[in-house]
Amino acid sequence: MARLFNKLAIWCRKRSPWIFHINTGSCNNCDIEVINALTPKFDVERLGILLEGSPRHADILVVTGPLTKQTSARVKRIYEQTPNPKVVVAVGTCAASGGIFRNSYHIDGPVEKIIPVDVYVLGCPPRPQAIIDGIIKALEILEKKSVVEAKAVA
Repeated sequence: MARLFNKLAIWCRKRSPWIFHINTGSCNNCDIEVINALTPKFDVERLGILLEGSPRHADILVVTGPLTKQTSARVKRIYEQTPNPKVVVAVGTCAASGGIFRNSYHIDGPVEKIIPVDVYVLGCPPRPQAIIDGIIKALEILEKKSVVEAKAVA
């Protein structure tokens, strides 16, 4: 019975992932593109992808920005609040490398210094199609992590 429940949970998680968006000090260009991917033009909700308001209900964390010193502790806390299995998607050049803010006095980033990143979506800002592609790649990783976790529990 537990094995059947685990298979059902993995299937549901892949078919309806919830994402939580974290802005870590970006210029808002990547944030606008993330929101643009949710609008009716691209309509990722038809794929079951929903923007969630709480990290405790999310499957995928979408991080934008170069990770400032002010936000690094908060990002770590949000990562810890997100239930396992979870996937982190770094959106934009700033999240991946610090971008033009790299080596600034107020930057702790890139994001991978604080939390593990599974998928990078590069660009300044990346197009909504690239963000959707990154979320789809994150879903594949989430499915693999779910299977591994289900085997560990069983």
